[in-house]
Amino acid sequence: MPDPLTPAGPFALGTFSRGADAFPGLVTGTRVRDLSDRVASVRAVVEDWDAWLPRLHELSVSVDGIWHDLADLRVLIPFEPGQILQSGANYRKHVVDLVAAEKESVHGATPEEARADAELMMDERIRSGVPYVFLGSPRAMCGPYDDILLPALGEQHDWELELALVIGKSGRNIAEEDALRHVAAYTICNDLTTRDRLYRPDLKAIGTDWFTAKNADTFLPTGPFLVPAAFVGDPNDLRITLRHNGVVRQDESTKDMIFDIPRLIAYVSTTTTLRPGDLLLTGSPAGNGAHWGVFLQPGDVVESEITGLGHQRNTVRSRP
Repeated sequence: MPDPLTPAGPFALGTFSRGADAFPGLVTGTRVRDLSDRVASVRAVVEDWDAWLPRLHELSVSVDGIWHDLADLRVLIPFEPGQILQSGANYRKHVVDLVAAEKESVHGATPEEARADAELMMDERIRSGVPYVFLGSPRAMCGPYDDILLPALGEQHDWELELALVIGKSGRNIAEEDALRHVAAYTICNDLTTRDRLYRPDLKAIGTDWFTAKNADTFLPTGPFLVPAAFVGDPNDLRITLRHNGVVRQDESTKDMIFDIPRLIAYVSTTTTLRPGDLLLTGSPAGNGAHWGVFLQPGDVVESEITGLGHQRNTVRSRP
């Protein structure tokens, strides 16, 4: 079994700094080759992915160029995306828990009845439903080891660890069987949400306020790296694990997705043309703070990992 904290494959991509200047880097083990002599940014690599991938293989085994020890660098947001597309309610156990809880509290069902009904609903959704996708803001992103700054408004600040994919090939109306050919790389995102800011009591007819609840600065820790898709193996068989102050809160396989990655890509591309550099989040499994009745507080530490993609460690702070 590979170490889940170590990026899969011979190399990965990221953005780093040593001092004031940021630079794109090629990560091989504990070393990073500065790519700024070859390209301006990781985004530029992704935008010409098919041409760059063989070059990256060559550079990863070359002694030329400037190399740094990874431990001496600050790890930044790995790249600047185009669109951020986010899939909601996409893990079966998670949604079954939510639906069953509502059927018990609102409709008076027994726990057994509520769960059986919820599971039937999910089975039907898998057969005939479609994904739920919304847009996020790149301004919400922060690095994998940056502090999470809690906004002044709201109290129920929650975690949602997700597998994210980076598009490397343009497409519209992409067929499911072709979808994975459009994926350049994978990374980790923690899509934080302020639960008590999710619904607008002054606009009940409109309902949810995704902008306010999910797009505060630092509410999308991303990275540490972009791991090429060819090194990740089956993206529908990765382990997602999140620890809150050392306690495991989320621990699930991506097998539990309601709509797998090909279905998500096919669905999204019926509405918008996907372009290299777009980031697609695939949803979060069961175990959010709302499930446990525990929310983020200043001083908390959130540690996140997905098999083969590395790990994040973020300390929660009050916004000054």
